[in-house]
Amino acid sequence: MHEFLSVSLDTFPAFPAGKLQLLNWLSRFGSYCFLDNNGYVSNKPNVEVLAGAGVLDSFTLSHSGEVHLLQTFLDKHKGKYIFGHFAYDLKEVLHELPGTKPDFIGFAPLFFFVPEVCFLLQHETLTIHCYHANWKAADVLRQITEIPAIAETVQPAVQLMPRMNRENYIEKIEQLRAHILRGDCYEINFCQEFFADGVTVDPLTLYKKLSEASPNPFSCYYRNNHSYLLCASPERYLSRKGNRLISQPIKGTAARIKDDAGADEDAKKALFTSAKNRSENVMVVDLVRNDFSRICKEGSVQVDELYGIYSYPQVHQMISTISGVQRDDVNFWEILQATFPMGSMTGAPKLRVMELIEKYELSSRGLFSGAVGYIAPNGDFDFNVVIRSIFYNEDNRYLSYQVGGGITWYSNPEDEYDECMLKASAIKLILSGK
Repeated sequence: MHEFLSVSLDTFPAFPAGKLQLLNWLSRFGSYCFLDNNGYVSNKPNVEVLAGAGVLDSFTLSHSGEVHLLQTFLDKHKGKYIFGHFAYDLKEVLHELPGTKPDFIGFAPLFFFVPEVCFLLQHETLTIHCYHANWKAADVLRQITEIPAIAETVQPAVQLMPRMNRENYIEKIEQLRAHILRGDCYEINFCQEFFADGVTVDPLTLYKKLSEASPNPFSCYYRNNHSYLLCASPERYLSRKGNRLISQPIKGTAARIKDDAGADEDAKKALFTSAKNRSENVMVVDLVRNDFSRICKEGSVQVDELYGIYSYPQVHQMISTISGVQRDDVNFWEILQATFPMGSMTGAPKLRVMELIEKYELSSRGLFSGAVGYIAPNGDFDFNVVIRSIFYNEDNRYLSYQVGGGITWYSNPEDEYDECMLKASAIKLILSGK
């Protein structure tokens, strides 16, 4: 069964109220995914909001013996929207690199679902797809337009603890620099966790505050049973349009200077000319090019943009764009094997640095530095990089966020710590209860 309805936004509340009403309607479901572009045009979005709710059918991958069933699931549901995620822990299946640390949030290594109801919200049209007979598109539209926007609850401050203090962090960065000096790796993305145990929060209220404080083009609000992701990501992991694969890794960050336009422009220029940031960025570009060369037609891999500077509410970012034409004999799982985890969140060489990440980081990454997104009915797909995010498990009442950065021989440990705090500034603010 497939019923759909497209209506002019003249019959739907204007942004942002309409988004909030839609999000409030979705919250009745135990699993749903809300992907928000936040009005950005530079990342070539297909829609402003794409959302799916309810589980018509699903696929969970927890070990390598189930890999062949993934393509069977995807083939079975061609012609429908499919939503889902890959956690960083998928590396255990992809690369036989087991994790040793507990994951308190609880997202599966890989989970895809076909929604009961799907929404495409553009600036002129809302399209509702109903894949389950229980839902009629006209009734869904009426319910959304009648429901109020998110009713915010009073959220007390959440006191978070670091897994490592500043001194421990600096010590570990020096240890990683020693690995680089020995030639074990060239660059490594090192992350740290801040957490709170036994807290009760309203994830929907926190997401609304996060999206207001840090609206980014790959934001999402994602629930899978008791596990929540509140994401304000600026980064694309991988998309496919037709047979062209596109990756846009971020390496290089500078703080915005909001009260001085001239100084803010100088910060952008300094980021663009920074030898350290260019070194980090081009290493990841080369890594992505190498990944793409395994799954793309010979001679098709290219760098569309190198050292692009893009501005977001808290930071300027250095972003490069790499693309290639996918080979006809490559399937979805083989694309993941070649490209995941993304180089911007691992480093180079990828397998060795993932071993070092497991050794030196104190927390399981779980869904952090994984990806959330969708596969379209025509086989196109788009997945983000899960960064700048809050994670919450309402069953065990565990809340956390993680931040990190690319470490090279030229890294200054104190500066790296300060950059982590900058990246987490929006999250820290909304968790402060202010």
